[in-house]
Amino acid sequence: MFSYIKTKLPSILMLILAISLTACSTSVDKKAGDIDTQKQSETTPKMITMAWNADVGTLNPHLYGPSQVFAQAMVYEPLVDYVEGGKIVPRLAEKWEVSDDGLMYTFHLRKDVKYSDGSVFNAGNAKKNIDAIMANKQRHSWMGIVTVLDRTEKIDDYTIRLILTKPYYPLLQELAFARPFRFLGDAGFPSDGKTSEAIVKPIGTGPWVLSEYKKDGYAVFSRNENYWGIKPKLASVKVLIIPDSETIVTAFEKHEIDLIVGAGIISMDNFKYLKDSGKYNTGASEPLTTRSVILNSAKAPTLEMNVRLAIQHGIDKAKMIQSVTLGLEKKADTIMASNFPYSNIDLKPYAYDPKKSEQLLDEAGWKLPSGKSVREKDGKPLLLDLVYVSTDAIQKPMAEIIQAELAKIGVQVQVKGEELMVGNGRLKSGDYHLNFWSTYGVPNDPHNFVTTSTQAKTGIHEALLGLSTKPQIDAQSKEVLASTDEKKRVELYRSILTQIHEGAVFYPTAYESMITVYHKNLTGLKFNATKYDFPFGTLDITTK
Repeated sequence: MFSYIKTKLPSILMLILAISLTACSTSVDKKAGDIDTQKQSETTPKMITMAWNADVGTLNPHLYGPSQVFAQAMVYEPLVDYVEGGKIVPRLAEKWEVSDDGLMYTFHLRKDVKYSDGSVFNAGNAKKNIDAIMANKQRHSWMGIVTVLDRTEKIDDYTIRLILTKPYYPLLQELAFARPFRFLGDAGFPSDGKTSEAIVKPIGTGPWVLSEYKKDGYAVFSRNENYWGIKPKLASVKVLIIPDSETIVTAFEKHEIDLIVGAGIISMDNFKYLKDSGKYNTGASEPLTTRSVILNSAKAPTLEMNVRLAIQHGIDKAKMIQSVTLGLEKKADTIMASNFPYSNIDLKPYAYDPKKSEQLLDEAGWKLPSGKSVREKDGKPLLLDLVYVSTDAIQKPMAEIIQAELAKIGVQVQVKGEELMVGNGRLKSGDYHLNFWSTYGVPNDPHNFVTTSTQAKTGIHEALLGLSTKPQIDAQSKEVLASTDEKKRVELYRSILTQIHEGAVFYPTAYESMITVYHKNLTGLKFNATKYDFPFGTLDITTK
């Protein structure tokens, strides 16, 4: 039909039609992404476009990857929230009480909360969500709460009670996590109630609603007009899926996106380049997590203590951090930052000392044959694999520097970029020698770090299996989580973190911050307390 019309129309009419279509296309593109050059009137819905390097996923609040945490946190809310300074504050629960024996937590729910579809959030729905999460407790075994939560009771329409089998001091912190203890509207549940398999659609009480979605293309989050709290000033946030960090920078400079935010989304070189141009606003949060490399103590040859120690001493960390993060991140010497709870411990850093690395390897029988560049023992080369996430703009250059540094002491490292899920899978199965990993950050650490050290298929447990002190670490980890004695908890954490540090399983690199670059017509950007809570709530667009 189209070809028929094309043959009959006069050429001048076809030219006019083509120009009109082009103009329409340009107008739509500008409206979606170029708010920096096209000022919006007060009657135009305020919208911004940002980029992310992976699809946002199905946004099941009770599951994990491939759903992106920041997107889940936009749609769903917890009972309590974690704010700056480590304080737990009300969210969907307006207040709570804890019994003297630490076995009962009673939550009084807000009475003014509606889901994005207009349905009411109440005790029945809250219990339904928690029961669905606990029905899949094996999947959530990395969280201590699921091991101690016996049952959830509905006291009245707006009161629920959690009954524990034993005291668990971090319960409130874990309820503040971005997943899985968040709440889905009844219409989002499948007919069998098993959210462990799928949900019907993402219906939350949070400030945003997933209004449009194209897998691996984009996702549009619109303001939830039923939101009980302070509504965002923006009408919508469009997330473009762009796996390549260089392409993200190019799109930003072309005004196709308005905001870059997150950790590892673009390289620090590009961040500095955009910052130094003076054309854009930039910012960096306080340190939130610790970047690190895990040295697998349960797989040869990194199961050898001297090999792990040689790696610790064999990399010029300060030079690497300066090179990769351009001094924008602080060098990390311990797996937990000293400003984290229970983590201000006097632990001796592993200093850069390649001569000591060579001595340690010699003592372990890894000799450097004449004329060769790779050490050998019993005829086998000292060969290690290093796994990094291929879309992470920080991990790749760090991997290449580690490879080059360890080559100087006779250790051959094969680096391989993997998709996020593949890399995580290898971490959990123990199929690696070196693998990048970041701590969970607040409100998770340090209690969640020691919890996962005792739980199978978390990656942390598997990495520690080669330590002779592992049984003692496990026993103390379980004891500290159930302790109601603050002084005792301090002593136990000191012992646990010291043993893990001295086991040389974790090679901390830098304290990670969230960075942002945005066009100058955006205002009100303020970082929140955790790396998963993106600063969309206070963002606004100037029209002058």
